[in-house]
Amino acid sequence: MIKILFLCGSAAPGKDGVGDYTRRFCARLIQLGHEAQLLSLCDLQAEAYISENQIVEKTAVLAHRIPRSVENMQRLLWVQYIINDFQPDCISLQYVPYSFNRKGLPFWLPSFFKKIKGNHQWHIMFHELWIGMDVNASLKNRIIGFLQKLLILKMLRTNSGITISTQTHLYQSKLASLGYDAMILPLFSNIIKKSVTVKESAEEAEELRFCIFGTIHYGAPVTKFIEELKQVLTTTKNKKSLNFIFIGHCGTAIEEWKKVLQKHQINFEITGFVTDQEISYFLSHSHYGISTTPYILNQKSGSLMAMFDHHIPVLCVARNWDVKGFNQQSFSNLINYKNQESVKEFLDKKFIASTENKLESVVSQFLKGLRK
Repeated sequence: MIKILFLCGSAAPGKDGVGDYTRRFCARLIQLGHEAQLLSLCDLQAEAYISENQIVEKTAVLAHRIPRSVENMQRLLWVQYIINDFQPDCISLQYVPYSFNRKGLPFWLPSFFKKIKGNHQWHIMFHELWIGMDVNASLKNRIIGFLQKLLILKMLRTNSGITISTQTHLYQSKLASLGYDAMILPLFSNIIKKSVTVKESAEEAEELRFCIFGTIHYGAPVTKFIEELKQVLTTTKNKKSLNFIFIGHCGTAIEEWKKVLQKHQINFEITGFVTDQEISYFLSHSHYGISTTPYILNQKSGSLMAMFDHHIPVLCVARNWDVKGFNQQSFSNLINYKNQESVKEFLDKKFIASTENKLESVVSQFLKGLRK
């Protein structure tokens, strides 16, 4: 049995993706007989310090929530009190720079962690590194990214025994360039899959249902994709109508998709905010998924993992986002849209089931990594 304290930015259920991820992680560890607690250091939804039980799949997770507005001295006192009381074997920081500072520059973190006392192992899960690493990045983003990189280096140098994880091969390569080995800890879905009746296959259906879940990223070649999708269907899947469903808060970039779909007289529906159960229902009744996250960043997409968990093959329709010197290996259930041939390949794609992104598998890898 191991005792683990997870640190994140915010912990209000449904309000923070990393917070939701960490809560599920804690619940699974508790179900396996370990002890795990959650501590949000800069909670945006907490008006005062609070400790509360948050329920995940009938499992209570004790969450301590410190408001972002408090002074760091008070923050440190509360953190140290929790550590002294819980006596964790490991403290795991779930790192996203913007979770700890609105501008993504938490200069206070390295010295803050150095002041924390206790007989524990440190672990850092890098959900984000720094901005400005793509070849077309603006000068402003490169400067901010440089400062974010220096902060990460300073934080890692506070302790020589830190265990490091990340979920993307890109971030793993960037950490390696700084001289640090990071194990890949795949992302898992935050949406709990509900059992449903077997849906009809794409071959059997008269209507092909495409889903887009979560924030839509700007710059996707929407017009070109829809035109080529229709061309491919005309020659390979006659009599198939199309229906696109936009699930959740998709952001302003949905307007371009709406405009193009209306122009081509393609049916679509927009759910707006829905519950996790409803999200699972919509995903379970979709034949194909669309990701607008740049291809080499898809390993960090919770929306993609939710689609994979519902056995949906996904096409990446996104802007070009390349990093000098890095080539992403292909993904088994994600095809990168380029032209008509990639659309045809995608429509013929059969989902390949895997346990790689299952919560149980990820938690097992995490525990093995700590024992090394």
